[in-house]
Amino acid sequence: MKFTFRRILAAALSLTLLGGTLAGCGKEDTTTMESEAAETAVQGVTFTDALGTEVQLESWDRVVSLYGSFAETWTLAGGTLAGVTEDAIEERNMELGDDVAMIGSVKSPSLESILAVNPDFVILSADIATQVDMQQALTEAGIPHAYFRVDTFADYLSMLELFCQMTGRSDLYEQNGALVEQKITKIKELTAGEEGPTGLLIRAFSTGAKAKGADNQTGYIMEDLGVDNIVARHESLLEDLSIEEIITEDPDFIFITTMGAEDAALAALESGIMSNPAWEDLTAVQQDRCYVLPKDLFHYKPNARWAESYAYMAKLLYPELAEDIDAIMA
Repeated sequence: MKFTFRRILAAALSLTLLGGTLAGCGKEDTTTMESEAAETAVQGVTFTDALGTEVQLESWDRVVSLYGSFAETWTLAGGTLAGVTEDAIEERNMELGDDVAMIGSVKSPSLESILAVNPDFVILSADIATQVDMQQALTEAGIPHAYFRVDTFADYLSMLELFCQMTGRSDLYEQNGALVEQKITKIKELTAGEEGPTGLLIRAFSTGAKAKGADNQTGYIMEDLGVDNIVARHESLLEDLSIEEIITEDPDFIFITTMGAEDAALAALESGIMSNPAWEDLTAVQQDRCYVLPKDLFHYKPNARWAESYAYMAKLLYPELAEDIDAIMA
């Protein structure tokens, strides 16, 4: 079952605050909000994580994140970090102090380095097998930890909501969550009256390429903006990117995201399916509607930039609405 904190909160499956209350948003300046955060942060929290485990936390002064996106979300909520994986720097360009420990890569984090930091809370990804495999070791070491999964904006918003409740920074939830949600809602409302085009989403990597459905952030954005993803009718494309099935549907748009080194991924795509003469006859190719999407908005989790991701794709799909979309984002 797909997990989001918002769903659990709505069902009262337990986000139990053990003390303290949130600060009101008001019109207080940032300095005032920061000074009050220590007073408004909760004393403890209990919630159910993405693996279905009940997590009880009493403190979060020394936080380690094993995923750069989640590290950024923690800081967007006003939290500080004691340790991160290399992707926080290499992919997200986070500016971290010299006192923040590097604890390996996102797929190969070092348990020894984690223990050396002496954390009181470790944030992990439920989608990375090597991190899931660390659950028992962290439990035996007595280190509080939780697994998260973020595929949609709603998932991000739920994580941010929890983190802001922990830090007491309701102002940062408003800034980095609620205001972003307002922009996305307006973009979706603007495009709702348009006739949705057909589309194909391709994920390319150095050894090949596969089509993707609505099981990833880009796929969800396409769905929210009214795109009829042809994979819904040709699930075999998820395993084998067949030019025959693509020709049959002849999608209006083709979107490409890349994993790993982009140059290598695109080179493999060009020497693969794009080398078939039929590729050039596709409507999307003929009408210059085949796009390589920017990684920072469509591969890495956009976090506070989710509205930018929606706006970017919406303007590709509905160029006649570009001016209105820009006004929403202004």
